[in-house]
Amino acid sequence: MAVAELNGAAIVNEATFLAESRRAFGFHTATGDTIDTWVDCLSYLRDDENMTKFRLQPDEVLEIVITDSGALRSRLPDLIDEIVFCVGGINDRYEDYGEKPALELVLR
Repeated sequence: MAVAELNGAAIVNEATFLAESRRAFGFHTATGDTIDTWVDCLSYLRDDENMTKFRLQPDEVLEIVITDSGALRSRLPDLIDEIVFCVGGINDRYEDYGEKPALELVLR
């Protein structure tokens, strides 16, 4: 299983979440730094788009691990909720195309 680990201690606002995501997922520098772009990049993990450093096989899952998530939830509860919502929406996209969900969110 592929794993992307985000350091929750380094995330203090949406901008640092997006910067930490760029590091963890290897987002191309040409992508914008928005939650919408985050969703778009993670929606093509099984395609030839090369929007991240990950290229998943049809049944493979990318585990997104956020460390220090308890402290992150205390600082930014809305951001954690948005991440959970977005991961669910991305997995729904995969299912809409007849594929298995591609993401698993692990809050440590």
